[in-house]
Formats: sequence, C-alpha cells, structure tokens
Amino acid sequence: MKAAVAFAMLLCAACGMATAATSPRVTRLSLFGKEYVRLDQWARANSFQWRWVSKTEVSVWNTSTRMQFTAESRRMSLNGVTVLLSETVRNQNDIPCIASVDLTTAIQPVLYPPRNRPRTQIRHICIDPGHGGKEPGYLSGREQEKKYTLLLAQELGEQLRKAGYTVSFTRTTDTLVELPVRPDIARRRGADLLVSLHFNSAGYPSSEIRGVEVYCMTPQRASSTNTRGEGADARPFSGNINNAKNMLLAYEVEKAIVRGTGLEDRGVKRARFAVLRGAEMPAVLIEAGFLSNPAEAKKIFSATWRKQLAGAIVSGVNSYRRIVEP
Repeated sequence: MKAAVAFAMLLCAACGMATAATSPRVTRLSLFGKEYVRLDQWARANSFQWRWVSKTEVSVWNTSTRMQFTAESRRMSLNGVTVLLSETVRNQNDIPCIASVDLTTAIQPVLYPPRNRPRTQIRHICIDPGHGGKEPGYLSGREQEKKYTLLLAQELGEQLRKAGYTVSFTRTTDTLVELPVRPDIARRRGADLLVSLHFNSAGYPSSEIRGVEVYCMTPQRASSTNTRGEGADARPFSGNINNAKNMLLAYEVEKAIVRGTGLEDRGVKRARFAVLRGAEMPAVLIEAGFLSNPAEAKKIFSATWRKQLAGAIVSGVNSYRRIVEP
C-alpha cells in the first residue's frame, strides 16, 4: 500500500514537472525601478495573439477580446474602451513590456472578472451627488455644479428604483457633506455599490476639452492616473478591499456612458479621492462631461439629456451586476 502511494506521489510530481516544462514562460524584468512583463510572452501564455501594427502600436487579441497598446504611453484600449494604466508601456528592443501592476489591477479584472460569493446580490446603490452647501463646485456663469449633480442623482435614483434596486443618497438637499463622511454613509446604509456624481472642468484653454471619465480607487503600490497623479502608495485603504471589482465597475460604467450618450471616451482612471479611499464596497466617481465646455454644459443643463445619461449609468450598473452575481 505504501509503495502504491509513493508511486502515485512520484507520478503526480512527474506530471507537475512536465506541465511546468511545457507551460509558456513569462519573463519578469525591472525597468525604471518597476516590475514589467514581456507582453508577447504574456499573450502566448494566455492564448492571445499579438503583433506590432505600427512603429508604436501593439495589438493583442483573441476571439472575444482586442487590446491596443501604445509604446511609451499609459493609454490603452480594451474592447474599444479607453483605460489609463498606472505605468508606461515600454518598447525594449522591439519587445513590448507592460508593468505587472497593470496586468493584475487594470486588465485581469476585466478579462477574468471577480464573482460575488454565492447568494450575494447587488441590491442597494448609494448615490453621492458631488459638492453641496458652501462648496458649489465648478461655476458655469450663474450655474453651479452642485445643483446639477443633485438633479442627476435624483434622476438616477428614480431609474435605479424602476430597475429594482434600493437607493439611498449621501445628500438630498443643498447641504455640505464632508468627504470622509460620504463613504461612511454608504456603509451605514448597507449599500452594495457607491456611485459618486460630478461634472468636470478644465483650465485654460478649456472650451475644447470634453468627454466622460470614470474613476476607481488606485490599488496599493500603483500610481494614480488623475491630473495630479499621486505616485505609488503602499498604505492600504478601505477602498482597496475591492480593487478588482472597483476596476470592473468603472470599466462597465465608462463603456455604458460612452455608448449610451455619445460622450467622448476619456477613459477609466484611478485616483485616491477621499470618497473612493474610504469606501468599503465597490465604488466609482463619474465625471460626466465638462461644464467648462459650452456644448457639454448645454447638455448638462438639459433634463432630457440628464435622463439619457442616468439611463446609461443604470445600464453600466446592470452589466456589472450580471457579471459578478453567481
């Protein structure tokens, strides 16, 4: 009996060695103080094809997914949706290399989505209308951002309820709620998701800058991709509990808004905003167009357009729910 067990263990070990020997190898290397992976090897190891489509553009694809990378840039396209990476994609002697942190925190959550535990459903959405009270947000003439985040929140809440969700708000009137309190309200209400609503602005020259961008929490040891772009931070925050789900939710909401409204795709981005930092549930912050752009400001002031925008956000939430629910 002991001999049979020993033989079985030896056979398993031999099989393991054979598997390891035939598995595609992915080389990890250090570039500019960061860990990188050869993208060509990663593609083969994960059953993707790849090729340079120009001197700077790399395409990686299989039957269901297409990714486009630009060498010496942090911008990529994932099935037509723009994603801003934490680190620059590098060209090392005609070999594309991508940072390990971007593979694990930006790409894999979309390609290989996380799932909820059995019987765990997405039921309750907490909506956070940005600004309020003495903090008006961006001023477009006499119009204040805080007014329109609240109007959008009301429209979004109505549509989410019609879709079967329970809805709560961090504010329902023109009052100031301190930033660290907002995710705490969502936690105390038992929310499954937190959606923070804002409208964007840009400095001079600003009138031509337009589009939508959706933020999620920056993972540990990754660099943020917002304008101020904080560097890598090793400290864990509550918002890092759901890194993979944060990314997936941001991706699905960005995709839905771009397709549902026609807004320019400025991409999924990461930041350590206070409302994201303190969230214990998957959370996103939506910058749903530029009040500093006259054409987009006109849309934001329109109840009809805000209804269309809210519908697109609901579509993104629904898509996320279908993916993660068991």
